[in-house]
Amino acid sequence: MQLLDRTIMEQHIDKLILQMKDLKSSIDESCPIGIISMDNWEWPQGVGLFSLYLYYKETGSPQLLAYLVEWFDKRIAEGLPPKNVNTMCPMLTLSYLYEETQDDKYLQICKEWASYVLEEMPRTVEFGIQHAVSGQLNEGQLWDDTLYMTVLFVARMGVILENERYIQESIRQFLVHLKYLTDPVSGLFFHGWTFEGRHHFAKALWARGNCWYTAGLVDYLEIVELPQGVQDFLISSLERQVSALQDLQADDGLWHTLLDDSTSYKETSATSAFAYGILKAVRKGYLDPKYKSVGLKALQAAIGQIDENGVVQGVSYGTGMGLTLQAYKDIPVCPMPYGQSMALLGLIEGLKHV
Repeated sequence: MQLLDRTIMEQHIDKLILQMKDLKSSIDESCPIGIISMDNWEWPQGVGLFSLYLYYKETGSPQLLAYLVEWFDKRIAEGLPPKNVNTMCPMLTLSYLYEETQDDKYLQICKEWASYVLEEMPRTVEFGIQHAVSGQLNEGQLWDDTLYMTVLFVARMGVILENERYIQESIRQFLVHLKYLTDPVSGLFFHGWTFEGRHHFAKALWARGNCWYTAGLVDYLEIVELPQGVQDFLISSLERQVSALQDLQADDGLWHTLLDDSTSYKETSATSAFAYGILKAVRKGYLDPKYKSVGLKALQAAIGQIDENGVVQGVSYGTGMGLTLQAYKDIPVCPMPYGQSMALLGLIEGLKHV
């Protein structure tokens, strides 16, 4: 395997960030709230903002901090969208930005949105967070996206407010989601579960849905101190997942958008987030060092998908719950903010391994 080069990686990072801020696409948007432009407030922008914050913490760049402050101030002035699982995603970065700036208006917004999660957000049976999103209530449904988009923020607010109720709620959501979304055969995660009909829809082992756990868990474990038994359970679930991923990784280091279907196209955003989560888990001691080669191979593959302008290719558009496996194969491929940001996450972690 070709060794990673720090200088080249940093050059990629600069280009990724530049393109993320002003991404263009020819695709017709299908989501009620735009998910391509960084000028909107939705989950793709939330993932992008968090990756920029992590790089700011790595570099101390005042330009990155200024961009984050400007982005949030503009969106707040415009008026925030209705609260749901996906629009909650930018709040994670805002909670960190509050700590950086001590701007009370950020804290008040975070408190309001966190309170909504606990007091008003729709719930399924067993009190799981219903995956209600912009334009769709998805009654009775649990999706693996929810842990990353909403639950990490809930845990953060438990820490900031020193409120154990938020922390315990975050634990409950991880346990409920793993209970219903884990495939006991492979250790991978189904995209969703519905209590209305009690099934896993198409039984899709969707790559990006899986990567929300791989990337999200390592950050969750940094956010909050968990009871040892809970932490051990979550890490063992990660190890089972990564063991299965190792077996399904293509020779070029990428993973298919349906992890267990080699006829589905290979997908870069999930590969990047798998690289981030696996490498960070190894570095933190959560996973056996033998998995480092899996993460490095994935990172090399993701780097190979960055074009000369810094645009990440091979990224699937926003993906709703598929009723057939073919639906996942038919999702269009185009540059997306989360393609940029997930590659950025992988590169940021990769810098710690060179």
